[in-house]
Amino acid sequence: MDRIKRLAGELPEDLDAAFINSAVNRRYYTGFNSSAGVLLVTRDDATIFLDSRYIEVGTRTITDAHVVLMGDLTAQLNAYFEEHHVKTVGIESGYMTVEKLFSLQMVLNVEMKDDPRLNSIVLRQRRVKTPDEMEQIRAAQAITDQTFLYMLDQIKPGLSEKDLQLELDFHMLRNGATGLAFETILAAGANGSMPHAVPGMNVIKEGDFVTMDFGAAVNGYCSDMTRTVAVGKITEEQEAVYQLVLRAQTTAEAAVRAGIPCDEIDAVARRMIYRAGYEGKFGHGLGHSLGLEIHEDPRFSPTCHDVTVPGLVMSVEPGIYLEGRFGVRIEDIVQVTEDGCDIITGSEKKLIRL
Repeated sequence: MDRIKRLAGELPEDLDAAFINSAVNRRYYTGFNSSAGVLLVTRDDATIFLDSRYIEVGTRTITDAHVVLMGDLTAQLNAYFEEHHVKTVGIESGYMTVEKLFSLQMVLNVEMKDDPRLNSIVLRQRRVKTPDEMEQIRAAQAITDQTFLYMLDQIKPGLSEKDLQLELDFHMLRNGATGLAFETILAAGANGSMPHAVPGMNVIKEGDFVTMDFGAAVNGYCSDMTRTVAVGKITEEQEAVYQLVLRAQTTAEAAVRAGIPCDEIDAVARRMIYRAGYEGKFGHGLGHSLGLEIHEDPRFSPTCHDVTVPGLVMSVEPGIYLEGRFGVRIEDIVQVTEDGCDIITGSEKKLIRL
């Protein structure tokens, strides 16, 4: 893939090779998903070592790296380093444990550089999504949108959060998802005040808000969407909070464009919520990048000063959480463009009453 050539072309001068050990980055550079393996990239070669579980499929499908059956991996790696005159190797510092690095340093005849440079290069290359990546993300979001419509007919008083979460997850998997982007959050009533509530046996009641934060994955690429719906008659306060979150969400979304620091976009929604009297009730960041991982960088948050660039896929998800009472969150995913953003999520955001 051209991605491997990009990585080879950006290796720092004092690194002879990149050691790609994480499943997500092996998949990004080769297009091949495996739970184990090592990809080595030098300026003029790329080789991936796979064990017997993956060698047959890997040999058929990987086209831009030599595929080698893993045997005595330590001996194979040292032989590779000698053949390719590799003396210094960069690692994915954000994905490799200290224990793993230490064990490699003990057995490999190279210097393993334990600085963040290679990791930064990899994550920067993954930030801007290609048309092929966007095709997968849009397919995942289409399944997510369709599942939301399906769930509107499933949510009824008397059912538990767990009942509905299982129905939601199975529907995505039955309708084209190759996996779940993350563990589904489905929270009703007072549990909605916890942004990452775990679905349990709490029963849906008349007057509840039900918040669903979920996403399908297609070929590893994630979608992410949150919608809050009302079950029966709700209070004036619930209605007012919902409308405030919706205004904050759409206003922040309209502010997204290339060239804006991430913290400034976060501030658009945060100011609206805080000035309305809910300071401290919106504790998380406004959003995050996503792709092969559900949480990638950069992030719309008060502490992220990265500037947005065209091609980023970001979530926009303000919320208000009133402890022990209820919560509201509304989330779309968007792709940043030069003069705005392309909203990928297609589901209704106006308050739906069931």
